[in-house]
Amino acid sequence: MHNRHSQISPSNSSRGNGIRSPAENGCLDSTSVLSSEKSIEELMQQPPLQGIEDNLVEFSEALRTIAKALRKVTEGKASAQAEAAEWRRKFELATAHNLLLERKVLSLGGQSSRSNVERAKNSDDHAAIFNQNNDQCELCSGEDDICAHEVLRDGETGLDSTPASHKMTRKASFKLSWYCKGEKSDRHTHDVVSFEKGNITTAERSSKQISLKWESPPQTVLMLTKPNSTSVKILCSEIVRWLKEQKNLTIFVEPRVKSELLSESSYYSFVQTWLDDKDVQTLHTKIDLIVTLGGDGTVLWAASMFKGPVPPIVPFSLGSLGFMTPFHSEHYGEYLTSIIHGPLSITLRHRLQCHIIRYEAKSDDENEGPMLVLNEVTIDRGISSFLTNLECYCDNSFVTCVQGDGLILSTTSGSTAYSLAAGGSMVHPQVPGILFTPICPHSLSFRPLILPEYVTLRVVVPFNSRSQAWVSFDGKDRKQLAPGDAVVCSMAPWPVPTACQVDSTSDFLRSIHDGLHWNLRKSQAFDGPRDP
Repeated sequence: MHNRHSQISPSNSSRGNGIRSPAENGCLDSTSVLSSEKSIEELMQQPPLQGIEDNLVEFSEALRTIAKALRKVTEGKASAQAEAAEWRRKFELATAHNLLLERKVLSLGGQSSRSNVERAKNSDDHAAIFNQNNDQCELCSGEDDICAHEVLRDGETGLDSTPASHKMTRKASFKLSWYCKGEKSDRHTHDVVSFEKGNITTAERSSKQISLKWESPPQTVLMLTKPNSTSVKILCSEIVRWLKEQKNLTIFVEPRVKSELLSESSYYSFVQTWLDDKDVQTLHTKIDLIVTLGGDGTVLWAASMFKGPVPPIVPFSLGSLGFMTPFHSEHYGEYLTSIIHGPLSITLRHRLQCHIIRYEAKSDDENEGPMLVLNEVTIDRGISSFLTNLECYCDNSFVTCVQGDGLILSTTSGSTAYSLAAGGSMVHPQVPGILFTPICPHSLSFRPLILPEYVTLRVVVPFNSRSQAWVSFDGKDRKQLAPGDAVVCSMAPWPVPTACQVDSTSDFLRSIHDGLHWNLRKSQAFDGPRDP
């Protein structure tokens, strides 16, 4: 025993001299093998990585909490941006109203007496062109009707202007009144229901046919035409000549159209146009009536030119489908004469007002909007092969998560466009509402919705989305949406008034019959079997 221990001791002490033990050379004795097996058995009996699993669970819960907090921050930011834009718009309206009042006081003689201020206020009661009055889309100038009236000056309208240096012109004023079943009414009751003796009864229809009556004849007409069409060019020159010679009206056209007319004849030198986008922004202060020659796309183009109030539009059908163009060009003289003399039935086509709220935006200037839409807002997956993942909110309530090719937010005027192709319902354009239509949803139970016009819709690209999304407005201005970005849509306060050939309902029904051959079927034979 002593010799054995003495032999092992030198081996232990010889490691400092670079001499390796048998165990280090791969040779284990029986004692070391037994101890290794015992250690392995002890490790096998212990719970496997219990502490690490607990840490992973806690870490995933923390990540989920952070994601919820980020989502709430994004939603709050979008709501704040939309509210700030709304207050900014109201402030601009109030500023413009006060400036107009001040100019009218100066035009009455430059006096600041209380009597002149009262006179200006009384005359200003008639100055309302589809502006928003708090909760309504139109600004009622009186108790009963909607009126439009505005005093204009040629050239710049500075505060130091005098009547001697500027010719006074007056934009045509008109009055809108409601009527139902052919009976005119000078009063419209906004109360839809009445409460008497604890019972709820219908007091008035929520919407009626609308009639426009000119209080002063229109003086200025804007002509908008479909490009790249020889027949439209010929008709445009004919109508321009007729409006000048027969009605003695001031005529505005696009710069492209003026060049085409002047290349045809120098006779059209009286036609006016604009130079830049700044002039386009003030067109609504000069134009009394808009005449479009084309299809529904030309009407969309006309509406997109006016970011605020829109003059009445007379749309002539020269396109393939005409859901918004009830007038035929063969009888343009008869139609325009009737419209200029008035009264005429109109359809108030509601528009959507949209903002893009960027998640990475550090100020309001980095966000985009407002964009005004007459047909629809489309949010889709673009060229990505992945499904879109969109979180949708109505006011502060969660609606759903869209998983499919995309989503359409449409006006009722746009219900016969892309929304119809995606399975949405056809809706009368006078019905105030927003259509919520999915595009090829990956769910059999995802059906379209129609929401009331007063809600605010918010569509957010979540942070866990596999790809980015794309948004377009009436098929134009296509923009990319990154995770965290949101599109906020609400009803715009400035509708698009389009003239009717008969009335709003008759024109709508005729358009779906003629354009879509709606429910066209051969009648059942009358000589078949009958009930006894």
